[in-house]
Amino acid sequence: MGILINKETKVAVQGVTGREGSVRTKYMKEYGTKVVGGVSPGKRGENVHGVPVYNTVAEIVRERGKLDFSVIFVPGRALKTAVTEAADAGVANIIPCVEGAPVHDIMVMAAYCRLRGVRLFGPGSIGVITPGEAVVGWLGGNVDWANRFFESGCIGVFSRSGGQSGTIPWVLREGGFGVSTVVHTGTESIVGTSMADLLPLFEADPQTAGVAVYAEIGGSQEEECAEVIAAGRFTKPFVIYVAGNRAPEGQRFSHASNIVERGRGSAKSKMDAVVGAGGFVAETPRDIPLILREKLKF
Repeated sequence: MGILINKETKVAVQGVTGREGSVRTKYMKEYGTKVVGGVSPGKRGENVHGVPVYNTVAEIVRERGKLDFSVIFVPGRALKTAVTEAADAGVANIIPCVEGAPVHDIMVMAAYCRLRGVRLFGPGSIGVITPGEAVVGWLGGNVDWANRFFESGCIGVFSRSGGQSGTIPWVLREGGFGVSTVVHTGTESIVGTSMADLLPLFEADPQTAGVAVYAEIGGSQEEECAEVIAAGRFTKPFVIYVAGNRAPEGQRFSHASNIVERGRGSAKSKMDAVVGAGGFVAETPRDIPLILREKLKF
């Protein structure tokens, strides 16, 4: 079952006629995602890989019904306009596969979506995949790679690193597990949906038996997950691997948005928080399936 997406999820692509939008639309369709329309102002009536093009998101909603997701491929300076357009059209979930949007714009987008009950991923997210069901965004890259890295199973996965969002599913597969849904939460310093926001969704999903996380130095999302676990809102096994956990104190690396401040965001603070809440820490990615196998009695 997984979370967020399945074979029936209705998806629109904003920026569909651009190079990125066109390539990623082709991938989503080939994987089996129900892409019902694309948006490119002034190009209504065109067609991209069998997907009809409209001038606005609202036109797609009027003609094709309510949308579950809009995936956005536009320049960062135009992202705020595209996100607010999708939110105003009543799209339930928005994934801007875009980096470089001004921080103030991101704050406005996040607040705008919250007020309208819309879930915003990223910005800077490369998407979500429920293996064998659907992909929104370009997580996996192409069908062959997606099938190689993402096997359907019982472990939910999320990461702030797009490049490493395939690492945990791969080691899980090698260790005898598959994944229910994988979510890349995004690389910007501010994101609309955090890891902690996703945990209750995985808790409610009957397919998901546990969650594995590729974490990095910087940011406080893992500490926020620990707070959710400590509050009893996530009760399944939760395992993190923190990249850079052996780096000297104060060492910075990876995304520029990964900031260590006020005692939160270091490898030690993440690991201490997770263990203190009842979660588990893997020394290497390959230890994750070993821990899960022990805790789930597989």
